Amino acid sequence: YKRVAEEHDSEFLEQYTGDMDIMLVFIVWSFSAVSTFFIVAMESNLSPDPSNTMNALLKQIVYIGLGNLTAAGSIPAEPTWSLATSTLRIQMVAYASLSMSLLAAFGAILGKQW
Repeated sequence: YKRVAEEHDSEFLEQYTGDMDIMLVFIVWSFSAVSTFFIVAMESNLSPDPSNTMNALLKQIVYIGLGNLTAAGSIPAEPTWSLATSTLRIQMVAYASLSMSLLAAFGAILGKQW
């Protein structure tokens, strides 16, 4: 009985160690890389465009240079910007999927070491 159990256990461990290798390399790390790419690509949507602020400041400098102090005002007008809720939701899902992917990788590494 002991020999049969050891054979069964060794086959079981070989099969699931190979499965964890496949999951770790092809599924988890590639999915994490793709998720990270999309997060980085969408990162610019989470903040206002700095060129708009620069254009507002340059416009104020031009007004001051032309002597039109009333048009320049005391504080430069900030361009209006708002974050779309769809962008925020997509970012939340992307970060959640990346977190779950890395958690799965951590679990696979722990399972492999155990």
